[in-house]
Amino acid sequence: MGASTAWFLADNPDFDGRVLVVERDPTYSACSTAHTNSCMRQQFSTELNVRVSQFAADFVKNIRDYMGGDARVPELGIRSFGYMYLADSDAFADTLRQNIHVQHAAGAATQLMSPDQIKAAYPFYNVDDIVLGSINTVDEGYWDGATVFDWWRRQSRERGVEYIENEVVAMTRNPAGTRIESVTLASGDIIACGQIVNATGPRAARTAQMAGIDLPVEPRKRFSWVFKAEQPLDRDLPLTIDPSGVHVRENGGGTYQAGGHSDIDPAVDYDDFDMDHSIWGNHVWPILATRIPQFEAIKVTSEWAGHYAMNTFDHNAILGPHPEVKNFNFLNGFSGHGLQQSPAMGRGMAEWLTYGAFRSLDLSPFAYDRLVTDRPILEKAVI
Repeated sequence: MGASTAWFLADNPDFDGRVLVVERDPTYSACSTAHTNSCMRQQFSTELNVRVSQFAADFVKNIRDYMGGDARVPELGIRSFGYMYLADSDAFADTLRQNIHVQHAAGAATQLMSPDQIKAAYPFYNVDDIVLGSINTVDEGYWDGATVFDWWRRQSRERGVEYIENEVVAMTRNPAGTRIESVTLASGDIIACGQIVNATGPRAARTAQMAGIDLPVEPRKRFSWVFKAEQPLDRDLPLTIDPSGVHVRENGGGTYQAGGHSDIDPAVDYDDFDMDHSIWGNHVWPILATRIPQFEAIKVTSEWAGHYAMNTFDHNAILGPHPEVKNFNFLNGFSGHGLQQSPAMGRGMAEWLTYGAFRSLDLSPFAYDRLVTDRPILEKAVI
């Protein structure tokens, strides 16, 4: 989110300020970006989230054009194996039916599939308990988030954005409490600021607290496994969301990537990336083997734990300025779908900082004040 905002600011000829990105860990070894599925989807239940992801698809597929035709920028695409939502109850099936109207209105190519249709298209699934499926194979699937991230940083640096290895440890408000006047770094340096953007992922609440602001965002642990199948599937595996919440997708070369979490899902420490190995054997693998019997014989080749920046209020983005501390801007709470939203959110944040308004896509429903007035955005499609 920070790299996207910095790049869109640097790319905008109307922006005449300077940009400093304070990065506590330039290796990015423990950040959410490094632990992502790196997939995008349009199957949301709110039109705004659909359109946010549609811009991501356009940006990725046309990244060289967006970056001024720079011949060094690689041509990228989306491996559109799609997301397959599987419903095992009439209530869940009704939710998929409701969602597709929103998605079609926004131009998404989502299709509903009966169990027989699912079995015909993807014969490896066990659909004995399935009532309905939902899939979109247009601009839904894997994309190279790491390369986009790299080029946002590389080009923005060339255009004057400064990245430093440091950490914000304190903020100073003006006497009226309406602005952040400066930030203090771990090095002891004090830096004056015109605007500040909180793009600290799962650490967002701690950052906000430095400004005296409460933010309902906390780190929730999410586990990932890459495994090799003894008998690989004969076609691409969509990113399959089992009714249990376990998900699995095509990874290429006869390998697959699965994700899940424990039934008890507490907030964890910011630096807690320990694996819980019991989740695989007791929960994830049995579900995978039941849903896709060919996955009874598999071997895990790598595994890791990452963090969702979970917005516990409504699982959606919090974006834009604080209503009282007016130069403190939120870019937080993406609850697991942040990477795919980063192009639109960075563009929107850059527009707000430059013009004081959203120009390309109205992101104002994500404003902080909905927390104060108790107006949640009810997104039903959260993985």
